[in-house]
Amino acid sequence: MKLSDFSVLTFDCYGTLIDWESGMIAGLKPLTDRIAARDGRQPDRNMILEAHARQESTHQRQTPAKRYSDLLAGVYRRLAEEWGLSVGWDEAMAYGRSVENWPAFADSAAALAYLKQHFRLVILSNVDNASFAHSNARLGLAFDAIYTAEDVGSYKPDDANFIYMLTQLETLGFGKQDILHTAESMFHDHAPANRHGLANCWIYRRHEDEGFGATMHPGDMPTCDFRFTSMAAMVEAHKAELAGA
Repeated sequence: MKLSDFSVLTFDCYGTLIDWESGMIAGLKPLTDRIAARDGRQPDRNMILEAHARQESTHQRQTPAKRYSDLLAGVYRRLAEEWGLSVGWDEAMAYGRSVENWPAFADSAAALAYLKQHFRLVILSNVDNASFAHSNARLGLAFDAIYTAEDVGSYKPDDANFIYMLTQLETLGFGKQDILHTAESMFHDHAPANRHGLANCWIYRRHEDEGFGATMHPGDMPTCDFRFTSMAAMVEAHKAELAGA
């Protein structure tokens, strides 16, 4: 199997193209600074991210039709309660809007610009459309299709999101055999990609860190057809394939 066997790359965005973990840590600073003042030390980064993953996953299961910006506000309030802090709703909503400030990984825009020359590029993301518009501007690319949780009414890893994407791509003339699903999250993306018979590419952004960070543990580890530690490495692999053709 080669990257060049496919004509469509379907992407998760947050954690794969956008550095959501750094964005989360920055957005949660009002809470973590209060913890540091109270306890005399900053909380561990992975502890923060794992708590966020747990609260976010719970909200996504319980309120699948809620817009992501509103869902994030609820996550902020639940985290404050979990950590023994009191917050107002305006502060929680400010965190809900923080997606617009989440940075892109340094290699994302250039990698996408290259890949756009060889593939159709599609987003399948757990986000609302307004929030993604800010991220899209950071990535600097016109995607061929964008499918969000707001469009579907549920959040990955729900099968409905993948069924929606596959149904829409069929209208564009593409079947499963044409698609390579490209993502960081084992929980949100690679497990359902396995269930739906999609070839998949793991962008292992957290290869130098422990645990699963802002995503839940997937349980049994999914299988992956390709694995790279960055989008830049994926581009270099594709260039090597073409050079050897």
